[in-house]
Amino acid sequence: MKKNIYDLNIAELKEYCVSIGEPRYRAIQIFSLLHKGHEVASMPTIPNTLKEKLSNDFVCALPKILELQTSKDGTQKYLLELFDGELVECVVMTQDYGKTVCVSTQVGCKMGCVFCASGRDGFVRNLSAGEILSQTILIGGNSLRIVLMGSGEPLDNFTEVTKFFELVTCKDGMNVSSRNISLSTVGLPEGIRAFADLGLGVNLCISLHASNDDVRRKIMPMARKFPIEEVVESARYFFQKTGRRVIFEYSLMEGGEFINCSKEHAIELANLIKGFPAHVNLIALNPTGAELDAPSREIAKAFMDALIKNGISVTFRKSKGQDIDGACGMLKQRRKNGNIG
Repeated sequence: MKKNIYDLNIAELKEYCVSIGEPRYRAIQIFSLLHKGHEVASMPTIPNTLKEKLSNDFVCALPKILELQTSKDGTQKYLLELFDGELVECVVMTQDYGKTVCVSTQVGCKMGCVFCASGRDGFVRNLSAGEILSQTILIGGNSLRIVLMGSGEPLDNFTEVTKFFELVTCKDGMNVSSRNISLSTVGLPEGIRAFADLGLGVNLCISLHASNDDVRRKIMPMARKFPIEEVVESARYFFQKTGRRVIFEYSLMEGGEFINCSKEHAIELANLIKGFPAHVNLIALNPTGAELDAPSREIAKAFMDALIKNGISVTFRKSKGQDIDGACGMLKQRRKNGNIG
């Protein structure tokens, strides 16, 4: 199978150029033009003979936009088709400080979280570093922040995700600051520790969504393998290695056995994560078709107040894209079911 041209770093492009008799400096030209959004066929300053060779030797196309939904709040949800016909989603959120792009790292997902539509059809395959990057190139822009929080679990695709960081932060490419990149994980302790050891300067967000193992294992089946205290200990390790505080994401939800938003839960959460610089990002559940609801404002405020009273740094993130298929996996599911397109 042909390699994706967006997978190549400058050293690999130099090696390729030399192998076909082209000067090494062409590698930086090609890399820079690709990362600025030029597809191979439209590259200025590159000879047509070289463009032809690149097109013959690599998969060179950016993903195809199959569907775009725009929310009243400005949030944009993209459904993208990859070179092999597989589908992934991206979200663009515009804030006062610029644009945040939420990208996918896998087709499907193995984690099975009850509130997420991404894994309902199971896991299909990992994305390559270039496929992750190409999402960012296609819908990115200036003042860019990147969140790996779309379809898939980033730490389950560790090698390609870490190469993506190398590509997207390269000064000859998009040159995105590592401080403007966040990796969101369901909490794979071994992966978190390995990620910390790399010292990349990327932010870590952990989807906790519960204050104890009993509730978390119902919401997130993968949690049966990793006790919640082990997840928090890996977060402490991340801080010790990097000096960067960890953000714990916590979606407040109601619905039978999945309730996680009582004051008792808040106090339990505070006791679990206290003692190191961490921050809780509370989120009102964005409905995905599961039998779950967001709690009332009063319950959400009481939960937040209990955390603050117990010394926890906390913010309440405004849910975006609720009038479109904004949550992970929803747009892909709707297309699959024949409701769009």
